[in-house]
Amino acid sequence: MSPVWECAVVGAGAAGLSAALVLGRARRHVVVIDAGHQSNRASPTIGGLLGYDQRPPADLYAQGRSELAAYPSVEFRTGEVVGGSSGEDGYLLELADGETLTARRVLLATGMKYNPPDLPGIGELWGSSVFQCPFCHGWEMRDKRLAALASGEEAVHAALMLRGWSDDVTMLTDGPTRLDSEQLRMLQVAKVEVEQRRVVQLASDEGRLTHVVFADGDRLERDGLLVEAPLSQRSRLGETLGVQSAASQLSPNAVHVDKMHRSSVSTVFAAGDVCTKQPHLADAMSAGSQAAMIIVQSLLSDDFGLPYPPA
Repeated sequence: MSPVWECAVVGAGAAGLSAALVLGRARRHVVVIDAGHQSNRASPTIGGLLGYDQRPPADLYAQGRSELAAYPSVEFRTGEVVGGSSGEDGYLLELADGETLTARRVLLATGMKYNPPDLPGIGELWGSSVFQCPFCHGWEMRDKRLAALASGEEAVHAALMLRGWSDDVTMLTDGPTRLDSEQLRMLQVAKVEVEQRRVVQLASDEGRLTHVVFADGDRLERDGLLVEAPLSQRSRLGETLGVQSAASQLSPNAVHVDKMHRSSVSTVFAAGDVCTKQPHLADAMSAGSQAAMIIVQSLLSDDFGLPYPPA
C-alpha cells in the first residue's frame, strides 16, 4: 500500500528545497517532486545571494538536495505533477509517468515562467545579456552599453534603474510613445537617450548581444538589454486544486496566499515565485521556510489539537 505523505512539496527550486529542509528537520514525512524547470537555470550565475553569489544556479540546487539527504523522512521524485484531486486521505497527485501520490498537505513551489518579448534572437541571450532584473544581472553588465526595452512608465523606470550600473543607457519604447515633461526632465538629467523606432531583432556573437536591430534596418550597438518579462504559472496544479489567484504588477495569475502562505484552500500552501509580487531568490528561500513551519503547525493541529490560527 502506498504511503500517505504528510506533505507533498511540488517544485524543488529555492522555495521548495527550503521548505523540505524545515519539514525534514521537523520529522515530517515529505515527498518532493521536481520537474527541473527552475527559471534561473537560464542564467550562468546567481547574482546577489549570500553564499552563492556568482555561482551557477545548479550548485544551489545540488547543495540543497545533498543537505536534504541527511533527513530520512524526505524523499525525492523526478517528474511533473499533471493532475490533482482531493480524497479521503488528503490530495491525490498524478505524475506524468503515471505514478500517484497521496499527501495530507500540498505546498505549491512550482515557480513561474518568464515571458520575454517575442523577438528573433532573444532565446539564446535570455538570462545573460538579455535580462529582467537589474539587481540579478546589473553587476555583470556594469559600465557596458545598455538599453531598456519597455513601454509607458515602465520604460522610464527601467532606463533610470539601469543608470546605477552604466553611464551609457538608451530607452527603447518600440514605437512612438508620449512622455510628459517630468519624465523627459528625469531622462535628460540622467543622460538617457530615447529611441522610439520599432525593434525587430537582436543580433549576437557567440551568445552575447551586439546590436539591437530596428524596423528600418538601422542597428544600435548594445552589450546588454533589460526587458519586460511578465510572469505566468508554470504549472496548472493550483488551478486544478481550486486555489484562487490574484493579479499583480508582474503576473495575471499569482497564487493568492495569506500572511502564513495558506492559499484559499486551507490545506494547500504556496511559496516562492508562484505567489510572489516580486520574484527574488532570497525571498523564495525565506518564504519556503516560513510556509513549512506553518504546515508543521497545521499537521499538529489536526493530530493533537495544537492551537492554529483559522484561515
